[in-house]
Amino acid sequence: MTTVADAGASTVHTAAADGFADWGRLVSGSFVPLLVSTDRPEGFRGQIRSRVLEDISVVEVAADRHTVERTPALIAKAERRWFKLSIMLAGTGRLVQDNREAVLLPGDLAIYDTNRPYTLTFDGAFRTLVLMFPPELLDLPIEVVGQVTAIRIPGDKGLGQLISPFMVRLADNLEALSGANGLRLAHNALDLATTLFNGELDAIIDAGRDPHILLLGRIHDYIEANLGDPELGPASIAAAHYISTRHLHDLFQEIGTTVASSIRSRRLERCRRDLADPVLAGRPVTAIAARWGLLDAAHFSRIFRAAFGESPTGYRNSR
Repeated sequence: MTTVADAGASTVHTAAADGFADWGRLVSGSFVPLLVSTDRPEGFRGQIRSRVLEDISVVEVAADRHTVERTPALIAKAERRWFKLSIMLAGTGRLVQDNREAVLLPGDLAIYDTNRPYTLTFDGAFRTLVLMFPPELLDLPIEVVGQVTAIRIPGDKGLGQLISPFMVRLADNLEALSGANGLRLAHNALDLATTLFNGELDAIIDAGRDPHILLLGRIHDYIEANLGDPELGPASIAAAHYISTRHLHDLFQEIGTTVASSIRSRRLERCRRDLADPVLAGRPVTAIAARWGLLDAAHFSRIFRAAFGESPTGYRNSR
């Protein structure tokens, strides 16, 4: 494996495989452990260019024909869950997950979950961009993302026609993704992806496939819209949706979390984004916390440190 840093951009890493066995190690090291196979190992060529922006990895992959698999055995050993958002830049790819199959052409987008088995097959030389990120950075309920995995989002029509060009520009300008502004652009990409997959969920709901998802989606949207309200809590959420608080708690228990934990994690993530945003560098930490409904400065500092390993001020100063 040959690894170099792009000239003038030392945090953009380029790694080229020295043979197919080396490619397997390189792919697993750049993403999550994967099984990699090909029927044409002789003369195999592959290259990865990547940039890591805190919890977001932006990775451009260009390689010859091969298949990658995320197996149950590999998932069982995983310490962390990630989502992967992919856009085909050249060639074609076939993504299979959750009993769905998406054939991806240049400009097409798809999302998949490293916590569930998937297969990606490339029948010839290809180029793709992958954003890998923790689930909490996608403004969708984790439990409903499984409804939109391995669904082809065409890049030449609908919302995909608006969002695909932005993703292509990211691939063409990895060197520009530096510091706080680079992180902000990566978050913008994920915000656009949220809009894109919300549109797909709306289509699923309109087709009447799952009313349970409709309720969860409405609750999620309500929480997002009211994060700045200090009074946001189970009672107000349940009342807004004409359900009992017990039913609300049961819904969140089914997806392995609590109402309070979900609200807290989303507020903290919004605060973390604002603290890293150079546009808000002059805004007091307490004002940022208050913007997202956290009025007790001492409490905010304590839960922020517990979540991210440093104080809000320390986090801001380290950007």
